[in-house]
Amino acid sequence: MTRRLGDRATFAVEIGGAEPQQLRVVDLWAAGKRLTTEDNYAFLPSFIRAMRSSAGQVRRRDVKPCPFPGRTPEEIFRLLQEDDTEFREQFWFMQWGETIDNVSKYAYLDDDLVIVFAFWRPNHPFPDDLGKAFVARIPPEEFVATAEDAADLLDAELVNVDPLR
Repeated sequence: MTRRLGDRATFAVEIGGAEPQQLRVVDLWAAGKRLTTEDNYAFLPSFIRAMRSSAGQVRRRDVKPCPFPGRTPEEIFRLLQEDDTEFREQFWFMQWGETIDNVSKYAYLDDDLVIVFAFWRPNHPFPDDLGKAFVARIPPEEFVATAEDAADLLDAELVNVDPLR
């Protein structure tokens, strides 16, 4: 049984059945796009820690403001992608391991949390998505609630499956 937290149109986490060896099927969605098209098996100890880290970053408002005011999110994505200095690293977001390493992701605060992303692998299963930047806008509190609720659920179920943890 798959459980969904959040809204696919903005940000959602869908949690599938338990797998052996502390793995779990987890699908991530933003802006109506499934981010986990290449690998939706999450190694829970590190995945939970990464989710909590991003949630904490947003809760503390430790996300930079819009780097290029007056530009569209798509332009901002392009400018960040083209930047080969450490500047763009300030906007890296959701560094959650192999489950979404097929996506370039940045975020900034502009009242809402704005997540801009693009699929970069040439073998992406939806070729029409390649070369396009996608934008998800979500109230920061909503992102935090979704990420923390998902991390709590995954952590509770991990403890039940692996009580020696």
